[in-house]
Parts: sequence; C-alpha cells; structure tokens
Amino acid sequence: MSVTKDDVRKVARLSRIAVPEERLEEMAGELNGILGWIDQLNEVDIEGVEPMTSVVATKLPMRDDVVTDGNIQDQILANAPSSADGFFVVPKSVE
Repeated sequence: MSVTKDDVRKVARLSRIAVPEERLEEMAGELNGILGWIDQLNEVDIEGVEPMTSVVATKLPMRDDVVTDGNIQDQILANAPSSADGFFVVPKSVE
C-alpha cells in the first residue's frame, strides 16, 4: 500500500489538521515508512503463540467484592467549596 499526496490531503481534511501544501510529499513519505514497518510485522511467524495482554506474565491481585456505605461523607465533603445536606453544591449550569 502506498500513500499519495492526495491521501495525506484527504486524511488531513478529515481530521481537521492544517497541512501546508509543501509538507504533503514529506508526510506521504513518513506515512509510507510507518506502513512499511507495520507490513514487516506480517512476516513474523506467530504460529502457536498465544495472544497476550502484556509482555510480562503477571497475575492481578483480587479482592473480595464487598459493597460498603463508605461512612466517610464528612471527609469527602471537607474539601468541597460548598455543600448542603450532605451533597456538593455547584452553580446552576442549565437555565
């Protein structure tokens, strides 16, 4: 796959990025380089390799899923600029 100046112009327009006309050829070359590198990944033999979410084999610590009230309402509201009846008071945003 090869990226042309027209492709760069179209992508720039769709993404609302202003790209000067003199930079289109340079950017097309950079994008072709990136796509070439990505295409090299297709040459890697992945037969028998299991998909993974991380390069490091780790097990996430689990905790019991317990619902609690928290009982820290006063601590939470202590830093609020304004509160009333246990709730945050914020300026009205919709008329």
